[in-house]
Amino acid sequence: MPTDQLTPTPRMNLLAIGRDSFRINGVIKKRKETRLTFEELQSIEKHRRDILLRDELPFWLFWTGTCFKEISKDLLVVGLAPALKEISGDLLVWLTLAIYSGIRIYANSVDYTPDSVYLLEKTNIGALGGFISFFLVLFVNQTNDRFLEMYGFSKACSARIQDVAGLARTQLPPEVGDKLVRHFNAAHIAGYVGLNGIGQGSPYSKTYFFDVYNKQYNLLTQEEMKMIEHHDMDQSSLCMEELCTWCHDDVAEAHKAGHIDSYQAQFMYDRILAFCDAMDGIYDYTDQPPHFFYIHFLVLLSALYLPLFAIDTACSSGWGNECYLGLDVLNGLIVFLQCIFIVGLWSLGTKMIDPYGDDLEDLSVILYVESRLEICITIMNSKRALTNMQMLPPVYKVRPYHA
Repeated sequence: MPTDQLTPTPRMNLLAIGRDSFRINGVIKKRKETRLTFEELQSIEKHRRDILLRDELPFWLFWTGTCFKEISKDLLVVGLAPALKEISGDLLVWLTLAIYSGIRIYANSVDYTPDSVYLLEKTNIGALGGFISFFLVLFVNQTNDRFLEMYGFSKACSARIQDVAGLARTQLPPEVGDKLVRHFNAAHIAGYVGLNGIGQGSPYSKTYFFDVYNKQYNLLTQEEMKMIEHHDMDQSSLCMEELCTWCHDDVAEAHKAGHIDSYQAQFMYDRILAFCDAMDGIYDYTDQPPHFFYIHFLVLLSALYLPLFAIDTACSSGWGNECYLGLDVLNGLIVFLQCIFIVGLWSLGTKMIDPYGDDLEDLSVILYVESRLEICITIMNSKRALTNMQMLPPVYKVRPYHA
């Protein structure tokens, strides 16, 4: 059912919040017609891979994918409503610098030291900074472990498909193995599309992702597509689960036909189940991100700490005749670096929470899918070389499922 025709039900709280988005279970989703096209996904993937292969130095020559862009984003996209959420932390940086600059301008314009400055000397802002730094580093470590775990699940899914393709090529007739591998690759792609139904959603849709690869590689026939059309691939993992069941059926049919024995069938079953376990792990992590209270707690502490740090640093930099321009600039740089540290850490942590989005820091799903498809084609079309100039028995001609 199209998302713009959904009606509220006891299990689904739908609240329209804009022409291009809606809300399901408290999570903002994009409408199907506004999702990224396959060309846009490829463009993001290209930039994503370029960043992964980038050298660290010289860092001043790079902009996209760096913390400099995140901090200065508000200066570049003023007036763009969708960016307001992303630049909220950046506004905190500039507010902190504005507080420091305002106090230093006032300090250079007077010839006395206010009494409030002596009172601030009795405070201990550094203790609060150490406390926040500890929790921010802990938060980043947790999200990084989560990110790498989900990366491991994605690579495990790809590896299990390659395992089954190798077994199918050597143990099954070509037409039987070809059908099994086609169904398995279709389940792989459908799994990433189904992520739209949970968590923060996914940029990979049935129309602009699954259908593109299905047309290019002939993964499912028209009859097979009709058999799964009752599942909303964009909103659940049911389509992926059914395709995995088809893979089990393919192995069972091959076993009944005598193409493989019980041991070989069990070996394939284990690989298919391992794929399901890895894909379920992706869904489990996506469905349960870090608690909002935890993230809000860190952001709130940062929002309170940075202005206090700016006030403490500005007031301790001298007043009246004790003011020095070089010291003001140096302390201003220290305030700016502290902002980069605080805002950069929790921005990094929040970006790693959802590895299957459209950020440049996310996982390369297109690479995982396309590389596995090409590897399967290579395996299924492989030919054994003749030895000792002896003719081997005739073999089936493997039909490539991308033809």
